[in-house]
Amino acid sequence: MKKTLAIVLALVMVLGVIACTPKATTTPQTETKTETKTETKTETETKPAAASSELAGEYTITVWAAEKVVELTKKQIEDFNNSNDMGIKFKATVEAVGEGDAATKMITDVEAGGDIYFFAQDQFNRLVQAGALGKLGAKAAEFVKTNNVEAAVTAATTGEDFYAYPVTADNTYFVFYDKSVVKAESLGDIGKMIADCEAAGKTFCFDLKNGWYLPAFFFGAGCKSVWEADSDGKFLSVVDNFNSDKGFVAAKAMNVVMNSDKFVNSSETSEFDNNAGFVVSGTWNIKNAQDILGDNYGAAPLPKFTVDGKEYQLSPFIGSKLVGVKPHSDAKLNAACHQLAQYLTGEKGQLERFTVAEWGPSNIAAAKSEEVLKNAAIGAIAQQGAYSVYQGNIPGNWWGNSAQVLGEAVQKATNDDELKAALKAYEESLGDYLKKEGEEELPDAWGVVGSFAASEWGKSKDVPMTEKEPGIWVSDPVELKAGEEFKVRLNNDWGSNFGVNCEANGANIVVPADDTYTVTLNLNDLTLTFVNQEGVLPEAAPAPEGEAAPDTWGVVGGFEASGWEKDVPMKEKEAGLWVSDPVEMKADDEYKVRANGEWKKNYGFDEAGATKADGQTNGKVAADGTYIVTLDLRDEAAPALTIAEKQPDTFAVIGAICGTTWDKDFAMTEVEPGVWKSEALELHAGEEFKVRANGAWDLSYGLDDGVANPDNGTNVKVDADGTYIVVLDLNAMTLTLEPAA
Repeated sequence: MKKTLAIVLALVMVLGVIACTPKATTTPQTETKTETKTETKTETETKPAAASSELAGEYTITVWAAEKVVELTKKQIEDFNNSNDMGIKFKATVEAVGEGDAATKMITDVEAGGDIYFFAQDQFNRLVQAGALGKLGAKAAEFVKTNNVEAAVTAATTGEDFYAYPVTADNTYFVFYDKSVVKAESLGDIGKMIADCEAAGKTFCFDLKNGWYLPAFFFGAGCKSVWEADSDGKFLSVVDNFNSDKGFVAAKAMNVVMNSDKFVNSSETSEFDNNAGFVVSGTWNIKNAQDILGDNYGAAPLPKFTVDGKEYQLSPFIGSKLVGVKPHSDAKLNAACHQLAQYLTGEKGQLERFTVAEWGPSNIAAAKSEEVLKNAAIGAIAQQGAYSVYQGNIPGNWWGNSAQVLGEAVQKATNDDELKAALKAYEESLGDYLKKEGEEELPDAWGVVGSFAASEWGKSKDVPMTEKEPGIWVSDPVELKAGEEFKVRLNNDWGSNFGVNCEANGANIVVPADDTYTVTLNLNDLTLTFVNQEGVLPEAAPAPEGEAAPDTWGVVGGFEASGWEKDVPMKEKEAGLWVSDPVEMKADDEYKVRANGEWKKNYGFDEAGATKADGQTNGKVAADGTYIVTLDLRDEAAPALTIAEKQPDTFAVIGAICGTTWDKDFAMTEVEPGVWKSEALELHAGEEFKVRANGAWDLSYGLDDGVANPDNGTNVKVDADGTYIVVLDLNAMTLTLEPAA
């Protein structure tokens, strides 16, 4: 694989285009339909021959686009086929996949995903981390920087690297209003607009329990919330001052608005049919608002709000839709796809998309066109552009677990103390990510994590390690018992961890004997050692005199995880009964079991297929699958080596919940393929839980950066008292709480 990627990089550099080795709460602007498929065919026989280039040829690809622009995308690919001078011809299947769905589908199976696809900005980091976006090279990055507005350019980057092409800069919200209700002179003052609605017996709509809309009050009051991620898309920290005097101003204003008896928490323009006077929403609702309001249709920038006699301007998020190109091992195909992506996101392509779907352009020239500027809604976006706040890349759990909960708490508050408590709870929800403005970046810190009492695989903080000299980290003393396991990891996160032989993501280290140990990680020579307080590593307790030390068994074979060298461990479920961890095998892969990682003791089969010590015949699997290997030595005269496909996992919720202390599983039911739900559970703020499979900790899900992490992820913390259903979606890799009906 590494050799293939190196060849790809070399060829792409020669071609002067853009492929590089890949690294990896949806807002309401996205579409979700997926049923439409159309195919674009080349017609080379009726067109003049293109100039020859290194990319000349016909390519078969799949393109994902929102349903409303499927036909336009088909036309644009035809136009590219007929106009490019490189001899590139695409035979493209265009599928209707909404921008909000694209990331989940890509992450589920990158190889089967669209070659080129439109996606929402808030999915960007997930796609980078999953390796579903290839890093752009210098020419492609320059194309993005030169042709697009600054906010859209930033949306396509993480760290210093570019990974996508902006296609809109209209992902924001403004005011739709009924001209017969809201007076022209009231526009620009939310208090007066609300008064107009109250006087006419009308409601007004602002989705202030939504993490995308409510920050407009906080940004307007002078707050900031800026997340930082590295070049791999991993979130590092956030500078956030919502819990401040400025944030208190915003919370007071929100509390007044949300407690009006005419307030409706919504962003749907269908509310105009339900007696609304104005609705705060976005471009995706232009047509619906126009159809309902007719001649009374109006669109305006967000208004100001007043607190204690001082005016503040509501300042919304603004973001982009983007076009991504899946990395390909075929460098010519990869480069050709990037050429098409640049065509689709160029000035002409964006203007055509505006005409068909009213998508506001990110392209600088297109945004200045007369056609765009005379559109009332796009004009409102342009007018509030000076005080809009660029929507950077934000972790998924912030939208729901932090911002949404803040909106709910602000509405419920009945006095200043309760408003301040809501802000404090919000700040605490940011956890270790929070970095006060002006505060120095926290340095990396390694720690020891494991099954031992002081850690319980991260239920408590990792045992800290101190950098005694550059690159050498030494832990505090930690009490460990024989058979317990541990690893070391960086910043209480599984993104960087070391196990046996100091291998990244290596096997857990098993403790040989009860003692108090010091663990040392040497990053200079990549060693990981541990010794007791006398400076030695005790050996495992010796077997009674005259008896051999007990064997430990493992599966070895031609399958990928072993290569006849590395053993897949087996666990002794009861005396003499050994069961392996799940093993991925391909058809015709062979295997045996052996003791202690050596061939002195091993089991295979005889020619008749019976289990035999030192058997000359290896076991063989008939089909691809995940297998469990069992060695039954309970009857020494009749050992049995068997293999069976792993049965489907069953999941349950476990934690410090419902009066239990991590000692009871609450069953979940698979309601559709890959989606598991619990029964209604009474949960309380501050309680923690995880989801595990088969009543064991071999496979357990926590939550990291809004993504369900099966590698012993961080415990999920309950934010507010309530009755909830726990939902594990293995398709979208999400772990969420759903209020019980």
